[in-house]
Amino acid sequence: MSEFKTVGVVGLGNMGRGMALSLARAGFDVLGYDASEQARDTSAAEGVRVAQSLQALGGCDVVVLSLPTTNVVSAVLEGAQGLAAAAKPGLLIIDTTSGDPQATRALAQRLNDAGLRFIDAPVSGGAAGARKGTLTMFIGGSAKDVQDADAVLAALGDKRFHIGEVGAGDIAKIVNNLLVASHLLTASEAFRMANAAGVATEQLIEAINAGSGRSGVTLYNYPSRILNNGFDSGFTVQLMRKDVNLAMSLQQSLGLKFPVSGEVGDIWNASAQALQDKDDFNRIVTFEKE
Repeated sequence: MSEFKTVGVVGLGNMGRGMALSLARAGFDVLGYDASEQARDTSAAEGVRVAQSLQALGGCDVVVLSLPTTNVVSAVLEGAQGLAAAAKPGLLIIDTTSGDPQATRALAQRLNDAGLRFIDAPVSGGAAGARKGTLTMFIGGSAKDVQDADAVLAALGDKRFHIGEVGAGDIAKIVNNLLVASHLLTASEAFRMANAAGVATEQLIEAINAGSGRSGVTLYNYPSRILNNGFDSGFTVQLMRKDVNLAMSLQQSLGLKFPVSGEVGDIWNASAQALQDKDDFNRIVTFEKE
């Protein structure tokens, strides 16, 4: 049984709310917080115990963060009104945000100097996976911290990969999402070519998924989100653009310049002309760069 009893969740959007419910189902005493009153009310209506202030989570054994960017993570944790100032010594922070690995490492060091522990564990699997506790987790942190957090992580994800030290989880998620972003573009072009040649995607998809050209995009995204015009994954164009740009920034910081990745980044950024930030990220298949 985990030594941790109380788990705070900061960020009660679709992902964070699902995580809070999964943690409660696993037997943890969960306390959630979101800066949005609407998100707090929605979560409370679904059975999440909600705090009215961020500082109220300072007494928790573990805090899980589900936030949009590393800058927001830093703002939540640091400063006079940040969670770190109210936290008890040894608090373990699990950050599921898809973040900037360099900024994450710097933040983790500052928190460590203040007596707090930090794991970066960005996730894949969407809101449905968060609610079911079946997320894929890319984990960065010390072996001890990850081992200590095992029961909490297990309540969130059934596929958990400890990649390396702090920052490695962010790097793994960047790689994962760059591949997804790329596969959506190449699959859409391939299927458009087939359509122009007289073969509909619906006629082709099963054969592709039995062949070597298949990917997660053709196996899952096309049948369940695109061909049925669902476009309801819960993951937005804005969030995928952010992750693609994290990949571009990482490559630049490493002195790398890859032509295919560069074109992927250009297309996703150009899509802002036609796709709203709130649109489902799978709608990139409808975008044609001029």
